[in-house]
Amino acid sequence: MSENKDIDESQAEKDPMIPDGEVNPIDTDYKVGQDNVVMKVGPFGLDFHNRVFAVSGLAIIAFVLFSLIFQEQAEPLFSGLRGWLTSNLDWFFLSAANIFVVVALVLIFTPLGRVRIGGTEAKPDFSYLGWFSMLFAAGMGIGLMFYGVSEPISHFSSSLGGISMENGVRTDWAPLGAAGGNEAAARELGMAATIFHWALHPWAIYAILALGLAIFSFNKGLPLTVRSIFYPILKERVWGWPGHIIDTIAILATLFGLATSLGLGASQAAAGLNFLFDLPKGETTEVLLVMGITAIALISVLAGLESGVQRLSQINMTLAALLLLFVIIVGPTLAIITGFGENLVNYVTNLPALSNPVGREDLNFTQGWTSFYWAWWIAWSPFVGMFIARVSRGRTVREFLVSVLLVPSLACVFWMSVFGNIAIEQVINGAQDLVDADLSLKLFVMLEQLPWASVTSFIGIILVIVFFVTSSDSGSLVIDTISAGGKVEAPVPQRVFWCTFEGLVAIALILGGGLVALQAMAVSAGLPFTIVLLAACVAVIQGLRSEPRVGKNG
Repeated sequence: MSENKDIDESQAEKDPMIPDGEVNPIDTDYKVGQDNVVMKVGPFGLDFHNRVFAVSGLAIIAFVLFSLIFQEQAEPLFSGLRGWLTSNLDWFFLSAANIFVVVALVLIFTPLGRVRIGGTEAKPDFSYLGWFSMLFAAGMGIGLMFYGVSEPISHFSSSLGGISMENGVRTDWAPLGAAGGNEAAARELGMAATIFHWALHPWAIYAILALGLAIFSFNKGLPLTVRSIFYPILKERVWGWPGHIIDTIAILATLFGLATSLGLGASQAAAGLNFLFDLPKGETTEVLLVMGITAIALISVLAGLESGVQRLSQINMTLAALLLLFVIIVGPTLAIITGFGENLVNYVTNLPALSNPVGREDLNFTQGWTSFYWAWWIAWSPFVGMFIARVSRGRTVREFLVSVLLVPSLACVFWMSVFGNIAIEQVINGAQDLVDADLSLKLFVMLEQLPWASVTSFIGIILVIVFFVTSSDSGSLVIDTISAGGKVEAPVPQRVFWCTFEGLVAIALILGGGLVALQAMAVSAGLPFTIVLLAACVAVIQGLRSEPRVGKNG
């Protein structure tokens, strides 16, 4: 590594990748894009990493062909794969997620927290309000729409000793054991278990990878790609096959994580359309939805970030805020507001038991829910992590970790508290149809009990669809950046390729086993990337130790 150096401020303003102030960059001869294939196919230009793009692209094409050609064989294969992974490796996923939380918390309270992303004199690119809004936006997605009602109801019903239904099949996922018919205890366990899956642990997963990408790109001067984080461990070998493998795993994890979300969104949108307009639901409708929404996402890709993702994100945030505000106003407002604080307390109280990876008796909960969630979050981490890294330049590590852990966690907790509390209240008052409904339908059944149900349910469908589009568009950008060797401005046709294949993978999984297949591939893709992230914890700490730090009050 070279000596600490100062970079001219005017240069930093021209290029955000150039540090501002003192940094300790990594001295390497590797140049971004040096292993790329640059070519023209007709009027289209291509610029991709020869090995990473080829291996990941061929693997995904092979997977899509297998799932579409051998549908009858694919369904039992996916089902068995998901069951084996979650039942045998639940302890591994739980332990890994705990490690990510501990590492993030330790970094906050050590002197390493005074390292500034982008250099000692770097200034934040966004105000606190703008930055927090983007962190909040990253926490909102198809998952919150799909599970905002269904998960609290499932945990509450099973804790109460009742019946929880998933796609018409009884599933007793009692977290920490049943509540013995006590409604108050069941509500506490149900909401605490739900928040457990949406608060500190997933955001610690995102924070570790985002911090690594930010430090090794903005401070160390390496390409914006996952392999760069591992330079302290692999040195120059990171540009060879060890690095190729890391980036390929990151691409596959991201794509299957996105495909899982897109499949969930399609099933929920199909359920909502059937509920409102009596349109037929099932695989055909879901496949047509994926095809149609992927086409819209392609238009967004061609429009670019400013005209595409940004505008759609603004629409989504506005609609989500309006739906949230409406439910608060027309529901039991006081109970919802007070319930938010109570849910936080119950979450903190039950956190040690919920995160315990060994000696658990609630195996259906840890294997059926938690293992899937942690693998899903880990598979999503390159996507969300790169987004967070790109908007966090100028923040200290301490400021970054506190904000990334707490702000979106609180946003997710508030969303789950609003929709979960009102749904549980409806069940207590006799809404058995809400308990019996499929997971994809529970949101609409809950909204049916409120005024203007048709309007709010239609807004819910629009939200799912627009989340679908923005996830597909943004995800294709992240995957393309990794497959282009860290080039941020890769040719648009490559993003079109990845956006198209995100839709194809979602279709293949829907036809190859539905929700079980979607979950199976999220867990399968998350497993190898969990190992990558655990190693990244060591590399991030090593990278931070060599960086200059701002003053105690900086």
